[in-house]
Amino acid sequence: MTMSATTAAPVLARATALVPQLRDGALANEQARRVLPETFDALSGAGIFRMTAPKKWGGDEVDFQTQCDVLAEVARGCPSASWVATIFSAMSWLAGTYPEAGQEEIFAGGDPRISGVFSPTGTAARTDGGFVVNGKWGFNTGGQGSNWTLLNTILQEGDGLPVCVIANTRELDRLDDWNATGMAGTGSHTVVAKDVFVPARRAVPLPDLVEGRGAADRHNATHPYFRLPLAPVLIVNGGGTPLGTARGAYDTFMERLPGRPIAYTNYTNRAEAAVTHLQVGEASLILDSCESHVRRACALLDGPGATSLSVLDRVRSRAHITYATGLARQAVDILFNASGASSIQLHIPIQRFQRDIQALANHAVMHTQTGTELYGRLLCGLEPNTPLF
Repeated sequence: MTMSATTAAPVLARATALVPQLRDGALANEQARRVLPETFDALSGAGIFRMTAPKKWGGDEVDFQTQCDVLAEVARGCPSASWVATIFSAMSWLAGTYPEAGQEEIFAGGDPRISGVFSPTGTAARTDGGFVVNGKWGFNTGGQGSNWTLLNTILQEGDGLPVCVIANTRELDRLDDWNATGMAGTGSHTVVAKDVFVPARRAVPLPDLVEGRGAADRHNATHPYFRLPLAPVLIVNGGGTPLGTARGAYDTFMERLPGRPIAYTNYTNRAEAAVTHLQVGEASLILDSCESHVRRACALLDGPGATSLSVLDRVRSRAHITYATGLARQAVDILFNASGASSIQLHIPIQRFQRDIQALANHAVMHTQTGTELYGRLLCGLEPNTPLF
């Protein structure tokens, strides 16, 4: 299932080329509380949203290492844009597990922009040809720029089967309730569905997605890339953003370092201070460790046995990503603490990287202690205490 370098290299090179533009637009995204249209267009034009989509519909089907490499480059410029691209690329992969007729509809325009929320805070009722959906879903990252929105619903019959439907974004209402100190530019507002009809071609039971079955009636039903278990895909795909956020903080710190004094000391150039050497050395080594954990997680899903991962390996992939996120947070904290009081100003980028990594590290699926405890629990012979594996 490993992709060739010729497939991976173009999208990665395009992502790297976007970094200066993303850095220039990061403050405007934050102030707008969303990723602005020009940033969406740039990410789309670089093929980042479709890098995980089926090749039949113009996607690249890149491996997980490439996904994380690409999303880390985006995060070097703007962590909020990277987290939106993370969700959109993961949802493009997920749409590739839906019925063929649904895939054709979703990917028809060649520009898949799909947001998604997995909290089961809405309902679906069967009707002729599909489902009527109602409910409210918070944290719909990037929803203002999406064409489609995946929603996890509870079927109002039988045992209440969870069903993931993909609704047309234009048919949903959006609340203006995203006011955050970190990842402020993700535009993760609440969306509301009021008697929205979703055809059966855009619905798959969540248990089928969790176990990597997806819909049976699709061209790629036997393709290993689209038969992976859902939770590891979503979590490992998320590993690029914390890594890139820490790299972005390191870049901006080093750019601002030369010639700056340490106030109220004899150091006229902090680059000559021993304390700075310790801070930079430690942050750099922590970053190397962070990257290694992301690579180990990616290797689990890029290997030949990815479609039959054991429960322990599924949890291990999550543990590597959550641990890497904690390491990224440590690295950014060290650099921010070394930046001086002037770094709290909004036009100094490192303060945004610092606030963004705090927000991301508190995300339920990226939280270090939660992921590590889950991993240790399995190593001690106990069952998982979460459905997210």
